[in-house]
Amino acid sequence: MLALGLFALGAGCGDSNQDNASASGLRVALLTPGSIRDGGWNQSAYEGLEKIRDELGAEIAHQEVKTPQDFESGFRDFAARGFTLVFGHGFEFQDAAALVSKEYPGTIFITTSGSTVRSNVAPIVFELEEATYVLGFLGARMSARSRVGAVGGVKIPSVASTFTAYEAGAKRARDHAQVTISYIGGWTDVSAAREATLAQIANGVDVVIHNANEAAAGFFQAVSESPNVWAFGTNKNQNDRAPERVLASAMLDVPRALVLVAQEVKSGSWSARSMRFGLRSGVIKIEWNQALQEKIPEALRAEVAELEQSVASGTVTVPRGSF
Repeated sequence: MLALGLFALGAGCGDSNQDNASASGLRVALLTPGSIRDGGWNQSAYEGLEKIRDELGAEIAHQEVKTPQDFESGFRDFAARGFTLVFGHGFEFQDAAALVSKEYPGTIFITTSGSTVRSNVAPIVFELEEATYVLGFLGARMSARSRVGAVGGVKIPSVASTFTAYEAGAKRARDHAQVTISYIGGWTDVSAAREATLAQIANGVDVVIHNANEAAAGFFQAVSESPNVWAFGTNKNQNDRAPERVLASAMLDVPRALVLVAQEVKSGSWSARSMRFGLRSGVIKIEWNQALQEKIPEALRAEVAELEQSVASGTVTVPRGSF
């Protein structure tokens, strides 16, 4: 039997949280594929869980899981314990959610990515591609060699799609731009991310982006060590991770999205469908490093701002991967 190590989290201890749950009737759980201290993808989801507790008076719980078997066990345990809403944070949770949802029709299962929809299963689709497209455009223009790169953790469709958009943005800026994409095969190997980033830089890439969760610490180490290189953060505002190198971050306001979904569930208005959030929604944002704004030529800043607005309005269509 899997030792789940679940814990409910309250403002002080479990008692106050249970009081909130009794008052609101809302119990919300979160499964993450990595550490909630990764400074990016997983941490942002946990912050959303805390906001659901604080703003909606919900009882909350969290578990870190690593394998598809753990995904199923985590979903099943929370549902069996009577949780109203369970988030699986990532594309990789879809199959487990669809399977377990049949056993627990009274629980709503949300995956933060993907396309699987059932009567009590649905994805939140963060259209981060809209932001990475704009940053790809900027990156190609800022590159002295018209060579930009991307370092990913695992090549899952939702991550690959952000790089597809990044490459398309770079090609929009300079049709001869070269784009190097590499994956390290995991989310936690800091050394591998550092080496992959340094390898790209050694091969002439001078603007890089990542989508690597905890392993991104190695990405930021590499760019900090490398002169004449610009970088972009993702998922959270990561401008301070390498403040002399990171021009901007393509970020998701995951907490806002999770609260919006929880509000629908609490009010009884939730319905199963793909819930999409792009630049127009404010859930997807580009956070600029104000300390480096002068490094971007004024005319280019204006061009990028115009492109960002065009993407947000739908005038410019951003390519996505198929998933």
